[in-house]
Amino acid sequence: MIALTLTQLADALRGELRLRGTDTAATVVSGAVDTDSRLIEQGGVFVAKPGETTDGHAFIGAAIERGAVLAIVQHPIDDQITHIIVDDVLTGIADLARFVVAQVRARGTLRVVGITGSNGKTTTKNLLARILEGEGETVSPKASFNNEVGAPLTMLRVTDATAYLVSEFGASAPGEIARLAGLVEPDIGVVLMVGMAHAGGFGGIESTFHAKSELVRAVRPGGIAVLNVDDSRVTAMAPIAAEVGLEVRWFGRGSGQDAAAQVRADDVVVEASGTSCIVTAGGESLPLRLQVLGEHHVMNALAAITAAMALGVSLTDCIARLETVEIAERWRMQPLGSDRVRIINDAYNASPDSMSAALRTLAQITGPGERMVAVLGAMSELGEFAGEEHDRVGELAVRLRIARIVVVGAEARRMFLAAVAQGSWDEEAVFFATADEAYDYLQGELRDGDRVLVKSSNSAGLRFLGDRLGDYFS
Repeated sequence: MIALTLTQLADALRGELRLRGTDTAATVVSGAVDTDSRLIEQGGVFVAKPGETTDGHAFIGAAIERGAVLAIVQHPIDDQITHIIVDDVLTGIADLARFVVAQVRARGTLRVVGITGSNGKTTTKNLLARILEGEGETVSPKASFNNEVGAPLTMLRVTDATAYLVSEFGASAPGEIARLAGLVEPDIGVVLMVGMAHAGGFGGIESTFHAKSELVRAVRPGGIAVLNVDDSRVTAMAPIAAEVGLEVRWFGRGSGQDAAAQVRADDVVVEASGTSCIVTAGGESLPLRLQVLGEHHVMNALAAITAAMALGVSLTDCIARLETVEIAERWRMQPLGSDRVRIINDAYNASPDSMSAALRTLAQITGPGERMVAVLGAMSELGEFAGEEHDRVGELAVRLRIARIVVVGAEARRMFLAAVAQGSWDEEAVFFATADEAYDYLQGELRDGDRVLVKSSNSAGLRFLGDRLGDYFS
């Protein structure tokens, strides 16, 4: 965080400052801000966030031991640390993030990119950050820090030396993206796709469209909207962009009804070692060889290239830096195991779109004489659409001729039933209530030449099953 006096911090937080020890109102604080006491470093600021099962106020002592010099709290505390009392710590850190980013913008040349979409946000964020790191100091979210806690904490990492802030905006209800993006007013807003992820929270696909379009409305006038030309719901955001005074730049595989992709990919080839294509932009065409698995990641790369070129990065530099990315993120199409039994651990998130893309990638990277195995868990936050969407995944797995469909967990059972109804018999589809049962089965079932996809939402916990299988077959 930038250096601020305790008075400036209290004013930005709209809180009451209570001094301890030798601190004065003019004492300067510049340490990192975090809600996890275990991650606090010397000089850091601890945010005592109340939670569903634990209260951050109980960990203030631990934060002090690790070097915290300031606590942001919701009630007075006895601990010997200077603290600022606010009505709500989440509102407080959002206010502080807005203040810090505004200060850095006013003093330097900070450019802000916001990214949203039903799928691909974290991968695109990582790809764009890799490109921009070659241009100047870049701050981007750790893992999927894209909610009311993670987004402000990421923003608070900017300093006066930061050239680029890449913010990822997720949401489970209308209005969240507007609030988060409104803290920084991005120069560029990237919308990847509008799909069924979190549709239960939004109440359907049209509500999801309106929620994702909040990012376009939050981009500062004169900024740029980077939109997916291949998604009709995203192209429908172009009039919104025009309404708020934005330039639109399109990326994609082809042409939509009203526009053509200015950054385009052709000749896409998916292999077990990575994904290749020809990228055309700005009048030139260059080959791109991604180490990241999956045809769907080509779209994420195109989005990152479009945003980076809008910031003045050359296509040549974009390509060279993207080719250094080994994996999108841990637990996202992460290759594990060995050439004998290859495990693809993609169990951090799952939606109908990403589940379909991962299954199709499994089919694309499995060669002659090799066997496809899909280990599948539940997709969360689908609400009333959960049953039919799980059915579709089970049916797709059968149509792709996946040899072993291993469904894990009661919430995913309809995948198994749909696979059986679609014609997957003779133990081609099996069901296990727990990951431990599935692990025991797979230890004995998997054999040389198997290509295994492990895919589920984070809440299903199959990412740890993927890790165990990767270790066992390494």
